[in-house]
Amino acid sequence: MRPLVIAIDGPSGAGKGTIARAIANELGYRHVDSGAMYRSVACWALHLGMDLDDMLKMDQLARK
Repeated sequence: MRPLVIAIDGPSGAGKGTIARAIANELGYRHVDSGAMYRSVACWALHLGMDLDDMLKMDQLARK
């Protein structure tokens, strides 16, 4: 059986993170802020001087 993934989408400041953490806590799930994750990878890539349009290299960096 595959684990259940719940995605919450919406505009900035709408309370997505707050409700996501509450739902994860209630269900005993792990909460992952994918937006923060993507921003972290982009920041790391910029620090390394990478081309943000090179999706193959960005994918490789994210997997590290």
